Amino acid sequence: MNWDRIEGQWEQFKADARIEWGQFTDDELEVIAGKKDKLAGMIQEKYGLGKDKAEQAVEEWKEKLTS
Repeated sequence: MNWDRIEGQWEQFKADARIEWGQFTDDELEVIAGKKDKLAGMIQEKYGLGKDKAEQAVEEWKEKLTS
């Protein structure tokens, strides 16, 4: 699955993101709006991960969605 699909159908994927990253509020998920860079940035902020680790977490989550 490419990221454009996730971004375009963010309303459907928000629940999956909430399960994966339980610290996100509904407002934060609205701000993310399916943007990959915003999601990675929010993961960095909420979970104290470095940029590379946050981006890796996003990629791993994307792969889980397709399996």
